[in-house]
Amino acid sequence: MKLQNNTILITGGTSGLGYEFASKLLTLGNTVIITGRNLAKLNEMREKLPGIHTFQSDVSDPEAIIQLYTDVTTQFPTLNMLINNAGEMRTISLNDPSTNLTDITREVEINLMGPIRMVQQFLPHLKKQSNAAILNVTSGIALMPFPISPIYGATKSGLRSYTKSLRVQLKNTGVKVFELVAPGSSTPLNDQFMNVDGFDPKMMMDPGKLIDTAIKGLENDNFEIYPGLAKMIKIMSRLAPAFLLKQAGKVGAKIMENEE
Repeated sequence: MKLQNNTILITGGTSGLGYEFASKLLTLGNTVIITGRNLAKLNEMREKLPGIHTFQSDVSDPEAIIQLYTDVTTQFPTLNMLINNAGEMRTISLNDPSTNLTDITREVEINLMGPIRMVQQFLPHLKKQSNAAILNVTSGIALMPFPISPIYGATKSGLRSYTKSLRVQLKNTGVKVFELVAPGSSTPLNDQFMNVDGFDPKMMMDPGKLIDTAIKGLENDNFEIYPGLAKMIKIMSRLAPAFLLKQAGKVGAKIMENEE
């Protein structure tokens, strides 16, 4: 895929992988639009990245997605690429009896329903463009359970399955469908694990290098992109899934074993 002179919309673009995507794609000569829930952070991004375009929007809100579509396609009718990056990851003990039945599925609304709704809303527009693409950011955890973050893992597995189906259904259109299977990286999403028992920060990949790999994958039409340790996780998930689960279960074991 050609990665110059595109108009690209990135959800969750104020930090982490979204910020790295925005910065690097802007440098390549693209028109880059980012979304986020926090207006102050969006304003900071405009100072950090001159030329960036921002919209305050929440991917967990269907009405906000409809409004975002209207605003973006009106102001940027050449929009031809959507990167579904917004996400939330929490440590959750399923043994906690105080867990709220609404709150427990918050990650489903953001990580899974958000991308599905974004694609459904923007797809008719993307089909009209040349060199169009959708990139869904999943995770190495889509290939294996991560017990300390059970809902996050379920959403990423679901998004991976959805992305594969989407690619099949769009094979006769001009819209390419990519998946970035992102390994753990040094971003705010993973900062919460720094002091968790069993967590090794040395396993985290530099986010800049991760996105460099993603961009090369997009340019080479690698529809499933596996940076860093994601390649190893892919292999191990087939050869030794029980071993992977055992190792993943050591992270935050004390949190997960809380008694009712």
